[in-house]
Amino acid sequence: MLKSWQTPKNLLILMTIAMTLAFATWMALLNNFVIERASFTGKEIGILQSIREIPGFMAFSAVFVLLLIKEQTFAYIALALLGIGVAISGYFPSALGLYLTTFLMSVGFHYYETVKQSLSLQWLTIDEAPGVLGKLIAVSSIASLAVYSFLWVAQRYLDLSYEMIYLVGGGGCLVLALIMWLGFPRFESATPQRKHLLLRKRYWLFYALTFMSGARRQIFMVFAGFLMVEKFGYSVSDIAALFMINHIFNWAFAGRIGLIVGRIGERRALTFEYCGLFCVFIAYAFVNDGLWAGVLYVADHLFFSLAIAIKTYFQKIADPADMASTAGVAFTINHIAAVFIPVLFGLVWLVSPMMVFLMGAIMAVISLVLARNIPIHPRAGCEVLWGATESNESKFT
Repeated sequence: MLKSWQTPKNLLILMTIAMTLAFATWMALLNNFVIERASFTGKEIGILQSIREIPGFMAFSAVFVLLLIKEQTFAYIALALLGIGVAISGYFPSALGLYLTTFLMSVGFHYYETVKQSLSLQWLTIDEAPGVLGKLIAVSSIASLAVYSFLWVAQRYLDLSYEMIYLVGGGGCLVLALIMWLGFPRFESATPQRKHLLLRKRYWLFYALTFMSGARRQIFMVFAGFLMVEKFGYSVSDIAALFMINHIFNWAFAGRIGLIVGRIGERRALTFEYCGLFCVFIAYAFVNDGLWAGVLYVADHLFFSLAIAIKTYFQKIADPADMASTAGVAFTINHIAAVFIPVLFGLVWLVSPMMVFLMGAIMAVISLVLARNIPIHPRAGCEVLWGATESNESKFT
């Protein structure tokens, strides 16, 4: 008999905490570690970030793994790989070493995120999904706060090495993966999932929004943090303090953001997000003060929290049996641009950092146009406002 705490929602919460312990550690240390220990420039950081996105581009292959193992088990294995990759990162302070450990970490991270998206949309009802997804963002922020608080104390007062901090973050993820493996039963989906890849014409707007989200995200993930260190001289403790402030805001507002998306709908939520991101990217291009750059970073992250509306939009229009297959396809689409943008924009960065953020603003405008094509009440048969298509599908294996 199941205990009261052995629920799918609690499992999603623990998975979120485990992922955050490892990935937040990796992200917070990355820019300082690669600059101080490996002497990276914009060129090398661009290559590293492109390598990091390759497993995301290959996420469609997750559906083939699901022919052999259950999604829940796959999630545990992916978290273990993420934890191992982060735990050993500090011991390879060279370009080649960082490329290899980043790839291992990224395999775990992206396959976990693919499976988590599928499991979330299967285990949550349409009515509860926005609120719960928002709460998961808040949980991630609380876990991130714990990580960044530890980093701030470790660097400012304990003088812990990079190696030890990476080991603690990655090891924590690995231990939690083992606890979940042993402590939770295997939950079954109400609807059997298709185990082949498919593309549906009626999902085209979801695919387009997902593609643009991946392209824009690279500006934030790769170059916003790099700007803080390279241009404004942020230290590890400064970055940790900035991330702490960032996640305090997320903790306070992310749960409400999910409820807001459920109340006002995906069209209005994404419109607000992309208008805000346009302003933020323009400001990034011209900012000359480290404090204001930090403010923009926090605002940037809050706007991106609204991206859960893309997931809830898909949940409303999708066949329930498509969740697992489409999660992998969506992650691949999300990472098409992510594979080449860090390298290309890294070269642009060497010439003009301003141009990188101005191109991000253009991406926000394109996303805004796409978002305005979402119906007020999306559902199967009413997926878009303009250019409605038949629900034919193409399959490929």
